[in-house]
Amino acid sequence: MDHHLLEIIACPICNGKLHFDKKNIELICQTDELAYPIRNGVPVLLERHARDLSLLEKK
Repeated sequence: MDHHLLEIIACPICNGKLHFDKKNIELICQTDELAYPIRNGVPVLLERHARDLSLLEKK
């Protein structure tokens, strides 16, 4: 994931910072406890495609 893109991209719900999860290839919003998938190199920032973070993933 391009670090420059991570600086300008934001959560579509809270406009908060997203963090790249290299292992799962997802963008994480800790505030909303959601993980957005990256498909074919493109972040899918739609709430209906996001998954809830598990208890172990929440920080």
